[in-house]
Amino acid sequence: MKKHLLFLVIAGSLAFASCQEKQVAKTSDVRWGVEKAQQWGTENGWLRGSNFNPSTAINQLETWQAESFDTTTIDRELGWAQGIGMNVMRVYLHHLAWEIGKDGFKKRMDTYLSIANKHGIKTVFVFFDDCWNPTYQAGKQPDPKPGVHNSGWVRDPGDLLYSDTTLIKTLETYVKDVLTTFKDDKRIAIWDLYNEPGNSGYGNKSLPLLENIFQWGREVNPSQPLSSAVWNLRLKELNKFQVENSDIITYHNYENPEKHMAAIDTLKKYNRPLVCTEYMARRNNSLFQNIMPLLKANNIGAINWGLVSGKSNTKYAWDEPLPDGSEPKLWFHEIFNPDGTPYKQEEVDAIKSLTQTK
Repeated sequence: MKKHLLFLVIAGSLAFASCQEKQVAKTSDVRWGVEKAQQWGTENGWLRGSNFNPSTAINQLETWQAESFDTTTIDRELGWAQGIGMNVMRVYLHHLAWEIGKDGFKKRMDTYLSIANKHGIKTVFVFFDDCWNPTYQAGKQPDPKPGVHNSGWVRDPGDLLYSDTTLIKTLETYVKDVLTTFKDDKRIAIWDLYNEPGNSGYGNKSLPLLENIFQWGREVNPSQPLSSAVWNLRLKELNKFQVENSDIITYHNYENPEKHMAAIDTLKKYNRPLVCTEYMARRNNSLFQNIMPLLKANNIGAINWGLVSGKSNTKYAWDEPLPDGSEPKLWFHEIFNPDGTPYKQEEVDAIKSLTQTK
């Protein structure tokens, strides 16, 4: 989920940081062993799905706040995902929605999980995120800006982390509370601790929070794996920490098949299950027809960006706004129109052939 046109093209150098570079925290002693990670991969099989927020929500807060939590839309849209053979969704949380009312927030998480489970769909929950708008507030969320990709999406914790010295304790309590509540929930496939750390110009400023959330996760020790996806080759220290501390390896790649395969070849060296938690940008030749078969052939989880076109406006490209709100010549992300009809029937047919769905 990029703010700028940054693509992950992983080279072999990712695995080994230069000895001259600043040392980061060592791998946790309780990181899963390779055998346990591989067992998780066998038990979960080939995961395939989308990044999901209901089409009626502009951001994570509108998804999870009590007044806008839309079970009708969630149920309907996850039904469409089930219909094309998807079995996992990646869903973003936000600490502010929890802070407003902890018990209600966790109850809504449980409700969401029940709906998803009814449709045969597991969940990857995401905690922190360095993408898009740096500030946020509770209550009614802004209307979408016409033709602007993710105009209302918000970071978590964003810039507030650097102005509120008490926030880190709140974040620790939040993460541990949610993890403890759902630590043995079989409806959850993965805990994605931090989306694209270092994005939005943060760089290594995000490293302490990344280290903290992995430490908090290890203290809770959930039954599900902990991970954070590598996404930008230039962020060497962050990449090193992520791959050395994730139970399973997750990554983002919006590139063509050749460059995507180069990333796979490098990440396979870690001998852990791989899940691509973001792919599919039509303009970039990252398509269902050419990337999803590649991922399936290599037994890599395939989670594309976007399910249903809606308030997030992610059918528009990251860097090509259409301020008049007109229809883009080519959708960037998403599979379905708001009425459930496919954007491209041939794409849905390709997905169903790979998931063996009639």
